[in-house]
Amino acid sequence: MDLPQKFTFNPKEGIDNPALVISDDAEPDPGPAPRLCVLKRAPNESFGFHLRLDTACRGHIVQKVEPWSVAEYGGLQDGDRLLAVNGEFVGKASHHRVAQKIQVCGTQLCLLVLSGADYEQVLSEGRDLRHLTRAHLGEGCARPRLCHITRNPRSGLGISITPVQGKKGRYSVKVARGGAAERSGVREGDWLLWINGTRTSGLAHSALRNMMKKCGSHVTVLVIDSESERAFARRRHPILPSMATTHNLPHHPSTLHLEQGPSGYGFLLREEKMRSGRLNHVLRDIDAGCPAEAAGMRDRDTLLAVNGEPVEALEHEEIVLRVRRSGRRVTLTTIRPQGADFYSKLGLSPLLFCDDILPEEEPEDCAPAPPAAPPDELLLQTPAHLPCPRLCVLERGGSGFGFHLGCVPSEPGTFISQVAAGGSGEKAGLFEGDVVVEVNGMNVEEEYLEDVVVLVKKGGETLKMLVVERWGYEALKRSGVAIRPGVIIQSTKREETPKNSFF
Repeated sequence: MDLPQKFTFNPKEGIDNPALVISDDAEPDPGPAPRLCVLKRAPNESFGFHLRLDTACRGHIVQKVEPWSVAEYGGLQDGDRLLAVNGEFVGKASHHRVAQKIQVCGTQLCLLVLSGADYEQVLSEGRDLRHLTRAHLGEGCARPRLCHITRNPRSGLGISITPVQGKKGRYSVKVARGGAAERSGVREGDWLLWINGTRTSGLAHSALRNMMKKCGSHVTVLVIDSESERAFARRRHPILPSMATTHNLPHHPSTLHLEQGPSGYGFLLREEKMRSGRLNHVLRDIDAGCPAEAAGMRDRDTLLAVNGEPVEALEHEEIVLRVRRSGRRVTLTTIRPQGADFYSKLGLSPLLFCDDILPEEEPEDCAPAPPAAPPDELLLQTPAHLPCPRLCVLERGGSGFGFHLGCVPSEPGTFISQVAAGGSGEKAGLFEGDVVVEVNGMNVEEEYLEDVVVLVKKGGETLKMLVVERWGYEALKRSGVAIRPGVIIQSTKREETPKNSFF
């Protein structure tokens, strides 16, 4: 019988037994992997990037990431392609809808992106972008749930909170079978992440119990199942209310369709400070029998969107312009005062969960005008885009009202020829070249300079002037639209003076 040859190991030659050879070959390349960018901004701060739709491949391209911005700090780069917004795949969504989701997300935004080169590689390989997005968190990973629980007079809220052993700042919930919490979407063993707008990770168990006792007849919680929570944690993916499915939320926005009447829409838009310190755009002084009342508008409603475009973060003047650019028809999204207060306490936008209210596509009559067009060309291309006359309220200062009037020699009509820096006129919004339409409620379009000066001097310590820029004045005259106040600006400090606009 032949005996096997003796195996001799020579360290210089390495291991020569094929069965024992250890391969140095690398694992197969899985291909491009998405990148998670977490953006956190302060209230009224922008994220600092632009988004463009690439129609050739239906991709949403990140552009113009501003230096030192929230976007740059969060890892976003020029040319990145957007796959998901707050955990929701947007590869086949319209650009308008994606922009809406970002606009109403609040102060924190999670974007799943691919670099431009990786995106092109994925497409060339025929891979499914939706599957790639889903694989980032793992199959079966569920979204969190935002649940509003109404206390039952007999059985209470039907929920108890227990600390997770070995997990500081982590809490699970127990629910009474058939109780208020279970009926509102909370499940046994869920992890509690957020209660009435406050994250639970920074709260002691005693503080949570006190919050539950003081919540009154309602409480709103953000919960998620334990397996999904661990999946998010493994990938360091924040769990945000903006990612949630909703259960039993009590207040919903309304959509109003208005058609302008002979005297306008018949309502006042005013900028008001809420108890929380936040500025809201509030609808007031609704005329009886006007188009606004017929459409269902109610006093003290908060304006959320104009023609499907969110306006909560816009300046008052910009909202006024958007309404006027709509022409004779406008669609407004509003919410009752109780609803505005509810979402304000939660730190969320009422539009966050309103995909059925905001339109999929941008309305044609809201398309922005070409920015480089001169006034005459702009007027021809977009006849509904008329200027906004300004009612400027001036308080006499130590050096008077702070402006000078001018005129065309031997012709009626006056304009603002000079505005003093820092004076009452500048604070009230007067600009050189503005055409004066009214002084203290009296029309002066056909009055001569000397007569207008007399009216100004007779006004006492307060002066109201209706003005409009010269090209806008001419455009309004050609259109036949009555020149009425669009924005009221006073010369006092902004935080002490609400802005009002009549429609």
